Amino acid sequence: MAIYHCSIKIVSRGRGKSAVAAAAYRAGAVIKNEYDGVTHDYSRKGGIAHTEIMLPDNAPAEYKDRVVLWNAVEKIEKAKNSQLAREIEIALPIELNHMQNLNLIREYVRKNFVEHGMCADIAIHGIETENPHAHILLTMRPFNEDRTWGAKFKKVIHLDDDGNKIYNSEKRTYKYTKVNTVDWDNRDKAEEWREAWGSILNQYLEQIGHAERVDHRSFDRQGITDRLPTIHLGVAAHQMEKRGIKTERGDINREIVVTNNLLRQLNARISKLEKWIDEESKTNEPPTLADVISEILNRREQSGQSSRYGAINNLKQAAAMLNFLQENKIMDLDGLHKFIISMHNKQSDIREKLKPMERRLKTLDKHIEQAEYYREFTKINRLYNQQKPKDKEDFFESHRRELTLYQAAERYIKTHLNGRDKIPLASWEKERVNLTVERKSLNAEYLQLNDEVGKVEKISRSVQDILYEERRRDKQQIKSHGIEL
Repeated sequence: MAIYHCSIKIVSRGRGKSAVAAAAYRAGAVIKNEYDGVTHDYSRKGGIAHTEIMLPDNAPAEYKDRVVLWNAVEKIEKAKNSQLAREIEIALPIELNHMQNLNLIREYVRKNFVEHGMCADIAIHGIETENPHAHILLTMRPFNEDRTWGAKFKKVIHLDDDGNKIYNSEKRTYKYTKVNTVDWDNRDKAEEWREAWGSILNQYLEQIGHAERVDHRSFDRQGITDRLPTIHLGVAAHQMEKRGIKTERGDINREIVVTNNLLRQLNARISKLEKWIDEESKTNEPPTLADVISEILNRREQSGQSSRYGAINNLKQAAAMLNFLQENKIMDLDGLHKFIISMHNKQSDIREKLKPMERRLKTLDKHIEQAEYYREFTKINRLYNQQKPKDKEDFFESHRRELTLYQAAERYIKTHLNGRDKIPLASWEKERVNLTVERKSLNAEYLQLNDEVGKVEKISRSVQDILYEERRRDKQQIKSHGIEL
């Protein structure tokens, strides 16, 4: 299931942090910090699926080199408490394959940061795990038109009525106000970037025909009161949980899941309708729920009675509600409750059908991706094997990416051929097309059913509101005649 996670924090020298160290760790690289002479070696770090640097138009081309970029940042920031970089950590959807996630990250970074003048250092981690995520390190200082670093802020000097500088009491420094040259530190920017991530993530989920959606807002801001949000595990806790080691954060999430299940069960219950004993019970056939509601609404209309539920007397709403109850032959609230439960069961059946389909599509995407890598880089691997021993190392370094992808694809393909001589790419692609069509159809059915469930639940609430108001009115009338209930 797609989850939303987007955290934003600052890499600050004042807190003992280093932009070079942060970049080296996230990229699994070896970088020497020329500011303090410390070399940061994270070349043994695993789980790094992709790294790249994206530059704005007015940034020096040499900043494509991670070593050059972050040492330039360390050099330009002189203060001991300088803010060196901004880091955005986002959770990637497991519903997308590696290339789709890469395109998603690139589009998000380009539109929200690079086009606004920031350099972005991207590192994607854990793509083969249940916790795929990306780290985005951003520069915090703008560039001038001549491609040099610009100022983060400018000083607006305070002047008296005669145009002279106003000095502080010590007469050593004059008063001024800092005005940022860019709006990247504005309070509303973080909310804007978080909302943008949710928006573009939902666009990509929609493009692949997935019904799941995310929301950058908290449950409280969404008005969701019947669920508790889980907390973000983080990389360390996630790895421990994966190895079967329980963590405090994991225990909290497990308790939240249990609580949410109980809340769902409680909210799914609809109070059964009290036995109707009134004048209409004297007829041969007991009144239907539609009969009871219709009689109440007619009596209110004739008496001109108003209440906080008066909106339901709208002719169009009332007609839709009564038609629904009659067409589905719903006799009482218990029947309405069972009708809603049956709709939820249909939704559950569709979800169960989608689960193995999603898993198979993910497997097919991986098969096809590796097969394409294998075919694309077969020629360069053949040339590599034809090199003389003394030239092989240089040739490999010149084509490291292609050869690494080919070798990984070759191992993967051999593992999944299941005794076949040829790669069944056409068969995999055909199966993926068929499954995608079937999944799209099921998702469409699920969304339509979801819309219908919403309408029926709204009718259920309206029915219960009317009956509650009627019982309250009856009790008030009885009390007005001096009868204690």
